[in-house]
Amino acid sequence: MIRLSVNINKIATLRNARGGDQPNLVQSAIDCESFGAQGITVHPRPDERHIMYSDIAALKSVNTTEFNIEGNPTKEFVDLVIRNNPDQVTLVPDDPGQLTSDHGWDTIRNKEFLIDIISEFKDAGIRTSIFVDPVPKLIEGAVATGADRVELYTESYANDYKSDPKSAIAPFIEASKIAKDLGLGLNAGHDLSLMNLQYFAQSIPWLDEVSIGHALICDALYYGLDNTIQMYLRQLKK
Repeated sequence: MIRLSVNINKIATLRNARGGDQPNLVQSAIDCESFGAQGITVHPRPDERHIMYSDIAALKSVNTTEFNIEGNPTKEFVDLVIRNNPDQVTLVPDDPGQLTSDHGWDTIRNKEFLIDIISEFKDAGIRTSIFVDPVPKLIEGAVATGADRVELYTESYANDYKSDPKSAIAPFIEASKIAKDLGLGLNAGHDLSLMNLQYFAQSIPWLDEVSIGHALICDALYYGLDNTIQMYLRQLKK
């Protein structure tokens, strides 16, 4: 079964709106795992508008599944990741202050930079994934960086799925086949939801993991967190 990693950034956003500790981020992570999530994802940004750097150690200490930290590999971020030793780090080329991720790495232009950063994580024994658009040459370029996995940036799929699912999924199938042939692990994320997830998973059944936050937390407002996680897990059954 494709693993579901729940991104809890939006829970932190709600907490930060009023200060204090409601909802409790650590308890939320514990609950997500107890409800069936096979991983927890966090994306601390420099402005700490949702996940704070100080949250990471507490979350790592209670994690019982897989802990994934994603973000732009600034020096501060790299130090944070190595200090907390997650199961996986996902490198995302966010600009400072960016509202949300909106593109993947140019693995060719940034090859040397990525090689240097990824080697630090590999020396620390941390699996590394890099965020990429579904472009064959960028998937091929990811191999040269030493990355263990790629995470396909799925916003275009989510947008186009509403009008033409077959065309929307086509570049992702092509990219994922290349990743598989090259021996790269395969993750996916961004705007995946109950509406489009099952088709994506059925079309690319060798996916290792999806990371879902915004849609899942929005759905939980209506269905409850436990029920929502079960609904997403059902979409991922092969």
